[in-house]
Amino acid sequence: MEMEKYNWINDLVKAEEQIEEKGIFDLHAGNDPQHILSQETLRFLQDLKNSFVDASSTFNELKTSPLGRIKIYGIAKTVADFMLFRNGYKMIFSIKEPGKILIRFNFVGAQLSPSALPTLSSQTQPLMEEHMIVGKMGILGDVKWTFQSEPVLIDHIVRFHMSLFVKESTR
Repeated sequence: MEMEKYNWINDLVKAEEQIEEKGIFDLHAGNDPQHILSQETLRFLQDLKNSFVDASSTFNELKTSPLGRIKIYGIAKTVADFMLFRNGYKMIFSIKEPGKILIRFNFVGAQLSPSALPTLSSQTQPLMEEHMIVGKMGILGDVKWTFQSEPVLIDHIVRFHMSLFVKESTR
């Protein structure tokens, strides 16, 4: 059994113990929307990282040359934030706040796919662009993830951003 999936039960048990020991009743036990959103954001980012690890491993295995392989690094002093790195290019995934995952691009050089991201007036400046994946609470405490107000799945996020990253970091 996947214990992380049932962390909310731990909150219920603690709330019941509080009632029994101190007579304090927590109305939000196991169903606090802010706590749920915070936990789901962390879980979603960890799932996203695991999918990028799998996709990057497959990419690196299929490359015939060791040059241009994708590396994934955890970011110091954060729980689940991570970064893709290749040929001096970075793509950083981090939790901005509960329900918001920020994806920052740090590309130096000319952009190969102008329709994907806006370009700067000078192609010699580093391009900094951000994408935001937003989680919205559903009626039963589920979290629906969106990009530009459209529902998204992890596999689609990985395919889109990995393709963009590889195209932009090709030397």
